[in-house]
Amino acid sequence: MEVGDLAVALGAGRRRHHDVLVDVPALARALRTARRRERLVLVGHLAHLLPVRDVVVLRCDPRELGHRLAAAGRGTPADRRENVVAEATDVVLLEAIRPGRRIWEVDTTGRRPAEVTREVDRLLRRRPRSRYGTVDWLGEPGVTDYLLGPAP
Repeated sequence: MEVGDLAVALGAGRRRHHDVLVDVPALARALRTARRRERLVLVGHLAHLLPVRDVVVLRCDPRELGHRLAAAGRGTPADRRENVVAEATDVVLLEAIRPGRRIWEVDTTGRRPAEVTREVDRLLRRRPRSRYGTVDWLGEPGVTDYLLGPAP
């Protein structure tokens, strides 16, 4: 379930134009008190900030991410730059790390959505030990050059 849709359903978010403004602390409280029998897979850039046991962080080479966002017409050039820099500097991964939580990184670079979906499904069904910290975009000179260039 998309985090924004869940927030609206639980009264912790409101729609504004094409976006949903999410009150993350209110949504976290609502999730803690909601007694759900079904397992939820939360999708969205805020999911890792919620009280969840397992987190899959989808990663993408910042150069490809910039091209994907521009091709999709997502956000302004400044928004795209912010996303690219966050990806390059592991922002979501670092925010996701919490004691007792399983975390896995999945590199989506050059991969089809169906292939990534199968890998995520396998991780969530098997729940192996955490596997993260292997993606290092800043270690690649081409990424650094890209980050120092004009906004994607």
